[in-house]
Amino acid sequence: MPMMLEIITAERQVFSDEVDMVVAPGIDGQLGILPRHAPLMTMLKPGALTVRKAGEEDMYVAVSGGFMEVLGNRVSILADACERSDEIDEERAQQAVQRAQERLANRSEDMELERAMASLRRAQVRVDLVRRRRPRGGQPPPGVGGTTA
Repeated sequence: MPMMLEIITAERQVFSDEVDMVVAPGIDGQLGILPRHAPLMTMLKPGALTVRKAGEEDMYVAVSGGFMEVLGNRVSILADACERSDEIDEERAQQAVQRAQERLANRSEDMELERAMASLRRAQVRVDLVRRRRPRGGQPPPGVGGTTA
């Protein structure tokens, strides 16, 4: 018996469908949610969200934080921002990692270290998700690579 998953940002509904499992980056660690899970409300930290649906390839979503509620047989994720791995342009994501690393290396005294580290973490999650989708041969899957992030 699957459960309903809905992922929403302020701009759009990212996903809405029945799924078999969700693995989310909870504030205190990874959370695995299966159908009929106990009620739960938690904050999410930036990281990778994995969605498993029977007979389909796992879907990966980069979230930059937010909240997750599990109630009944429904999982609702209200994300600050998120992107499906097939929406991420690897080159742009890698450039964002490099910019964040440069800001950390050359930061001035008034720059907030925590903010710079969060920016680096978000960019690295995006790069990791795109690379996770890549087949073992190293080439991106068909249809991936021309989209913008």
